[in-house]
Amino acid sequence: QVQLVQSGGGLVQAGGSLRLTCAASGRTFSGTLVDWFRQAPGKEREFVAQITWNDGTSYYKDSVTGRFTISKDNTKNTVYLQMNRLKVEDSAVYYCGVRAYGEFVYDAWGQGTQVTVSS
Repeated sequence: QVQLVQSGGGLVQAGGSLRLTCAASGRTFSGTLVDWFRQAPGKEREFVAQITWNDGTSYYKDSVTGRFTISKDNTKNTVYLQMNRLKVEDSAVYYCGVRAYGEFVYDAWGQGTQVTVSS
């Protein structure tokens, strides 16, 4: 059974950068999609970015395109979310989730990590 452990996040001023990490244990990410979501207080969880592990295809929420980059390290079985030019509205708890390619049910979620962007 796969487990996801997140790291990174924290407090940064607007315009700054942070990198989130999502590491898998128990099995590899092979054959999966790894998604980043975020949830701000009082708001629904929203999709941020996705990467297809096998070929690296990525997708982004419109508002983060050009600022965020999702990437992977095959040797470390880890997915990253590099967040640049952060805005106050990017503040949220960020979660990574993994699901098998073609499936809609997630096999596992990370524990969540707080990102706070100050003005």
